[in-house]
Amino acid sequence: MSLLLLFLAAFGAATLLPLQSEAVLLGLLMQHSHTVGVLIAIASLGNILGSCVNWYLGLKIEQYKNKKWFPVSVQKMQQAQSFYQKYGYWSLLLSWTPVIGDPITLIAGLLKEKFWRFVLLVSVAKVGRYYCVYLIFINVF
Repeated sequence: MSLLLLFLAAFGAATLLPLQSEAVLLGLLMQHSHTVGVLIAIASLGNILGSCVNWYLGLKIEQYKNKKWFPVSVQKMQQAQSFYQKYGYWSLLLSWTPVIGDPITLIAGLLKEKFWRFVLLVSVAKVGRYYCVYLIFINVF
């Protein structure tokens, strides 16, 4: 059950929902009920799949970006689009960052980034982030 919670927290955190998965990961690391590799793999998989949802939404919902219910403001979309156009697909390595990471993954879909490259770069970013959380954990606790 705890692995499912971690997966769902990581998945949700990677979408445009305002969720955090690091606290769940840290809690499970403190319990020592699962190996570090399993925890990082589950969190990473959920987070990567959540980013894939953003990419897909970017492909399909451009016509809705000016709607009131659209989850990203026009200003944030323009910032992310400018950033993505300036730095290209390498900006996906920042998909782990708060605030700009999720819009970047949405913009990647909007700009029709190749899915294989998207998954590769987002995977590096997401696995790297959770591994860094683990390294900080072992140095603090």
